[in-house]
Amino acid sequence: MYHSQNSSTVYTVTRLNKEIRQILERNFASITINGEISNFVSPSSGHWYFTVKDDLAQIRAAMWRGNNQKMQFKPKNGDQVHMRARISLYEPRGDYQLIVEHMEPAGEGQLKQQFEALKMQLAAEGLFSSALKKPLPSTINKVGIITSATGAAIKDILTVLHRRAPQLEVVIYPAQVQGANAHQQLIEQLALANARNEVDVLILGRGGGSLEDLWCFNHELLARAIYASQLPVVSAVGHEIDTTISDFVADIRAATPSAAAELVSPDQQQLFAFIEQQKQRLHHAFKHAYARLNQQALELHHRLSLCHPQNQLQQKAQKLDELQLALQQAMAQRINTARTQHSQIENRLMLRSPQTHIQNAQHRLQQLENRLNQVMTQTLKDGHNQLALYAAQLEAVSPLAVLSRGYSITKDDKGHVIKSAEALHVGTTVTTKLANGMFESTVLSVSPK
Repeated sequence: MYHSQNSSTVYTVTRLNKEIRQILERNFASITINGEISNFVSPSSGHWYFTVKDDLAQIRAAMWRGNNQKMQFKPKNGDQVHMRARISLYEPRGDYQLIVEHMEPAGEGQLKQQFEALKMQLAAEGLFSSALKKPLPSTINKVGIITSATGAAIKDILTVLHRRAPQLEVVIYPAQVQGANAHQQLIEQLALANARNEVDVLILGRGGGSLEDLWCFNHELLARAIYASQLPVVSAVGHEIDTTISDFVADIRAATPSAAAELVSPDQQQLFAFIEQQKQRLHHAFKHAYARLNQQALELHHRLSLCHPQNQLQQKAQKLDELQLALQQAMAQRINTARTQHSQIENRLMLRSPQTHIQNAQHRLQQLENRLNQVMTQTLKDGHNQLALYAAQLEAVSPLAVLSRGYSITKDDKGHVIKSAEALHVGTTVTTKLANGMFESTVLSVSPK
């Protein structure tokens, strides 16, 4: 219970919003509310934010990710929902809001959810595949109707059939089309019609109504029974805007029961027009056959004229002339061919003449001689260059080159190069080689390092 504060108390906005939030959460800890969803958003955080409204008012609401992950459906704008929530206040804006803890579709919204779920399931199983749907028979003599024997649908169907095709036989398989057990009766009558196999096509339907009224036509067992039917099934449930699972699984969907009756019944006027059309086609076919036979007679007469002996002699004479001309052309062609072959042989003989081969060989020899001279000249030039390179490299490492820079080589009387003062003795005669000559000397003293 809220207690008023002293009038002298001064609030900040933050403090005021905080205390109001505490009051709301304490006094409205859990409520149940119905309303319509609008302004629904679901950001990347996973939380849901939306507005709950009725005809006269609205309130902001939020449902945290931890709660909405448990939901069997995701709401959208326009859905009627039943919620359990608590009331709180969003302090930064000062807006009070619902914190929703549980949500489920309300009334027809829940039925629509069930409808969509079953529709997706059966579609995934292939029950709606157009490739498996049976076409209407080309000739229909007997129609079966599964519906209420006292409803408006049966009256509409019989009225249309009587007007369009009174010769059609009709078998009624009565069943409830509304209520908890209606789907079971529809399944039983569908099985009975297939077992008897006495009709060419079945109409399954009823008149219009609310989603709850038509709900038996959304039952999974009925859908599977329609799918398994050996007889073609025309679904005619409700008005044109009504759609049921039976419509999707049936072989043909009619917008209304009256439309279904038109689909399975040929119109009498159309039948008379068809007969007249066939009559005209037969007349034209007779005329065409007569003209064709007359043309054949004329062709046979012409062929008989062509078989006269005089005609044959003329044809043989013409054939003889053609053969003579062909012989002359063949002889001329043969002569021309022989002349051409003679000319070709003569040309080939000239090409094989020894003089031609000798000239070609001489030309080839001259080319090879020129190439040999070029190669020898280039080889000598490369050898000279290589020799110069080697001479330069040898000169670089030659002892004489070292001597030319002021160095000398000293040998003892046996010709050994003196490399250390320890190899010398007083009185030893040594020979010293310079870059431009040599001289002999006698060691007067030896000084160790």
